Amino acid sequence: MERHRLSPTILREYDIRGIVGETLAAADAEAVGRSFGSVVRRGGGRRVAVGRDGRLSSPELEAALVEGLRASGCDVVRVGLGPTPMLYYAVKALPADAGVMVTGSHNPPDYNGFKMTLKDRPFWGADIRALGAAAADGDWETGAGTVRDEDLRDRYVARLLEDVRLPALKVGWDCGNGATGEIVRRLVARLPGAHHVLFAEVDGHFPNHHPDPTVEANLADLKALVAREQLDLGLAFDGDGDRIGAVDSQGRVVWGDQLLLVLATALLRELPGSPIIADVKASRILFDGVAALGGRPIMWKTGHSLIKAKMLETGAPLAGEMSGHIFFAHRWYGFDDAVYAGLRLLEAIGTLGQPLAALRDAMPAVVNTPELRFPCSEDRKFRVVEEVLERLRAAGADVDSTDGARVTTEDGWWLLRASNTQAVLVARAEARDEAGLARLVAEIDRQLAASGVARAEGGH
Repeated sequence: MERHRLSPTILREYDIRGIVGETLAAADAEAVGRSFGSVVRRGGGRRVAVGRDGRLSSPELEAALVEGLRASGCDVVRVGLGPTPMLYYAVKALPADAGVMVTGSHNPPDYNGFKMTLKDRPFWGADIRALGAAAADGDWETGAGTVRDEDLRDRYVARLLEDVRLPALKVGWDCGNGATGEIVRRLVARLPGAHHVLFAEVDGHFPNHHPDPTVEANLADLKALVAREQLDLGLAFDGDGDRIGAVDSQGRVVWGDQLLLVLATALLRELPGSPIIADVKASRILFDGVAALGGRPIMWKTGHSLIKAKMLETGAPLAGEMSGHIFFAHRWYGFDDAVYAGLRLLEAIGTLGQPLAALRDAMPAVVNTPELRFPCSEDRKFRVVEEVLERLRAAGADVDSTDGARVTTEDGWWLLRASNTQAVLVARAEARDEAGLARLVAEIDRQLAASGVARAEGGH
């Protein structure tokens, strides 16, 4: 393999992701290994940790990736099947100079891809696009690296538990047949309280439900378990274990920004005045709540790599996204680890002395839309947002342009932004009542219509 052309469609903003057999194959994985390995070598590094999720295609892609890394002169430590955060942990604990996770995350079963990290920083955006250019040119280092296996599962579980103070609760854990299953099994055996684990068997067919806890339909089994066993709460994880979902004892979903507020409430007792970061999709309730607790709320761009970079810049001990990525730099490493976030949620419930349902009840009542998505071509989506911003500014609107347009009105707020990963515009709105929400959604529709974007079928 002297040079190799990667499909440009797989080179995403935060990772490499494609459809196995169509845009992604073993030869692509080997080329990614050679290109990324060359980056590591040229940066003075050599050791690369590699992990994989439970998808049917992951073993073949992992083997090809490892061969590419080895051929670039990297020494590979294979940490095996597990969640993406375990791979991030491996980079810290071994230590390694870099890490690659073979994962399709929460995408359909025929997808797969790679998440990459360097020891001291995220690897994304232009870094990922440069891998494609290097592969096309065959611009690779050469060598004969070594390969060894290391089972880090028990070390990782021990580290997860090292500094959390856990109350005895009754908890349901839904692994969704994803990569967290074995870690969760080992973890709950060491926890106080009573624990019920669903779908811990790793199965790339995902026979029970799709492993995306931000879609409420995927939480039906967890809700049923919580009701049947009268549990205090239920936790759910996505396919590779870096996003969390939760339901309270009444079976209500506790969304990402609500979880973040609970976590922030406990953390600000220990670290008063701290900055807390959330993405632009998060509720006004979160930002107002953090401020009321004496914290410093920071609204930032959506995207786990962007959030991690902002945490380093601000020294924030905690950050989160609506999508369920939760990042702890306090007593942890700053990466998004859903199982660790789940443990910190249990600790927060103990610290605050109230069940999750009561903490949720204490939050102001609002109504909001789900994420609304509008097809819009790659070459047009960012321009549409600029047009909307121009019109809003001309009208004197109260608008924040951190990531798209977030507009505050007497009714509440609405957001329109371009997706970094798909050819869509994403919108969301939140208000005090349904009438206000309808007015906000109508304003989104008006702005889209003014830029010639049609509402998707089956929209809000």
